[in-house]
Amino acid sequence: MKDNNLKEGDIAPDFELKDYNGVSLSLSSLRGKYVVLYFYPKDDTPGCTIEAKSFRDSYQEFLSLGVVVVGISVDDQSSHKRFCEKYALPFPLLSDENLEVVKAYGVWGSKSLYGKIFEGTNRITFVIDPDGKISKIWKKVNVNSHTNEVLDYVRSLV
Repeated sequence: MKDNNLKEGDIAPDFELKDYNGVSLSLSSLRGKYVVLYFYPKDDTPGCTIEAKSFRDSYQEFLSLGVVVVGISVDDQSSHKRFCEKYALPFPLLSDENLEVVKAYGVWGSKSLYGKIFEGTNRITFVIDPDGKISKIWKKVNVNSHTNEVLDYVRSLV
């Protein structure tokens, strides 16, 4: 499947996915707020854990700015539950096991690890504005500094 070429200024594709408790969350239900929507490859792997813990450690500041943080991967609900509980992640991680949302956002594609090419979720973050438009996209994410980059950006908006 060809990647969707979303760009800043586009309307973010709506979705409805479930968290590890089976609670549905839709993007349209978050209208009126800024949303940090971060896509990541796999629960409890080194880079994904660094990224999730960094969002966790800054979560109160995101909340104080009125910003919602949501993570999405193709892992199932039980994997998300273990990951959230292990690292006390306070924000929802949504399961996209059918690949619908990762494909709609163009984050599913070819990846390379140790010389092996495979299909998977690329680490990409979107900031969606209160009107549902994509305000910012990070396609190259350094997990060690990314949360601070996102925080600096959303501070400039609110």
